[in-house]
Amino acid sequence: MRVRLVVAFVVVALISAVTATALAYRDARTAVLQRAQHAAVDDLRDQVGAVAADFDVPPDQRSLSRFTARVAQGLGNDSRAVVARYQDLVAVSDSRVDPDTRITPELRTAVHIGDEARFQRVMWRGEPYLVVGMPVRYADGDKETSGLEVYALTDLRAERDDTAALLDSAREGTVPVVVLAAALALLAAGTVLRPVRKLGRATRELAAGDLGSRVAVTGHDELADLARTFNETADALQASDAELREQEAKARRFVADVSHELRTPLAAMTMVATVLEEDADQLPPDAARAARTVGAETARLARLVDDLMEISRFDAKAVRLNAAETDLADTVRASLALRGWTDQVETRLPEGVRAVVDRRRIDVIVANLVGNALRHGAPPVTVTLGTAPSADGSGARWVTLAVADHGPGLPPETRERVFDRFYKADAARTRGAADDSGQGSGLGTAIALENARLHGGTIEVADLADLADLADLADLADLADLADGNDGNDGGEGGGSGGQAAREPRSGAVFTLRLPLRRTGEDTE
Repeated sequence: MRVRLVVAFVVVALISAVTATALAYRDARTAVLQRAQHAAVDDLRDQVGAVAADFDVPPDQRSLSRFTARVAQGLGNDSRAVVARYQDLVAVSDSRVDPDTRITPELRTAVHIGDEARFQRVMWRGEPYLVVGMPVRYADGDKETSGLEVYALTDLRAERDDTAALLDSAREGTVPVVVLAAALALLAAGTVLRPVRKLGRATRELAAGDLGSRVAVTGHDELADLARTFNETADALQASDAELREQEAKARRFVADVSHELRTPLAAMTMVATVLEEDADQLPPDAARAARTVGAETARLARLVDDLMEISRFDAKAVRLNAAETDLADTVRASLALRGWTDQVETRLPEGVRAVVDRRRIDVIVANLVGNALRHGAPPVTVTLGTAPSADGSGARWVTLAVADHGPGLPPETRERVFDRFYKADAARTRGAADDSGQGSGLGTAIALENARLHGGTIEVADLADLADLADLADLADLADLADGNDGNDGGEGGGSGGQAAREPRSGAVFTLRLPLRRTGEDTE
């Protein structure tokens, strides 16, 4: 904008200067030429009137030449030449002047038929001249024409040089005018654009999250009104943000307080429900069914309370890692064995994959991902551990833990929201036979993702049929075989016959945990 403003100022100043110069040059040139014309006409009239009183008509060549010389002498200007005509006689005061080339036929005709002085500007050999002609009359009562015509040729080079010098002076004056206009434009741009720059900087700070950013209001012009409007908007936004933060903090405290308060009665309910389930076989059928339902729902409520407390700790930034170098294969096996899922899950867990992680939180991630696959997918459920290079090309390697099922999979719109809190995608996936724990809370995947982020990693979801095209899973060869319809055993036990049906691509959902492969002694910041 500064450049456009300076250019506009300079263009306007240049146009104004050129226009003023052109007008001044035109007026000055006209004034100079008119003065020269009037002087030439007056001088010739006076001199002819003085010399013609003693001139006899008709003249001969000698008397006409003498008349011409006296008129030229009386004009007293070396730049002027006099030509006299009387019928066929022509006399010239300067032998270097050719009257036929300097006096045009139009001027001769005008002088011959007129009774006043006539003039005409002509160019001869590239130089300007003024030719003044007049007939000689005698005032003897009828002002008869004598037949004598007198012409004076005046050199206009001096006048031309004067007007050219004036034009040069005007041109030279244009340069400081343009420079002054540019300086004024820069000054105006600084005055106008400085508040705009401050407002732009404050807007960027506000967009970056600094809700306390404000601009100083000076003056009473439009820019000051804009600054006031910005400050009022920022005040309103800051007030709204503070109110929302306060409400969010209250909601988090409420969830945490309710969850904490529910733990004590839940503990008592769990004990009673456990006793009832143990004695359910001795109760009537309806009472036994009710006892088992109470036990299952109590356990589900306890898990929900635990999840709420866990997510509230993440919101409060009160979660810390207790990291140590861990064998990830052993951690996954222990997590599956703890929940009795060893026989329900196929595992491909190579030895020697170690990383600095919080073992308890990795257990939470595995439990959530495998539990979801068992509840909502279809067998076989596979857990594949491996490593993969970093996507940024830095050469670093990542741990990848992929949990795949062979259910209906997740549609694209569900994949975008599967990690949202309390979001449930059961309408898109069936519940398998392993689901004996009731409907989930919708917090499991959100908690798993928070734990992954706490380690500096992430969790991604994809369709099993797409894994063959994922270059970043190149190390998970067994999982790619599953996507192609193989079981990964290369014709061994359970490998199938390798027929056409076994080669059909399988559907299903794949959740992939990615963690930085950091070991003890490496930079774990």
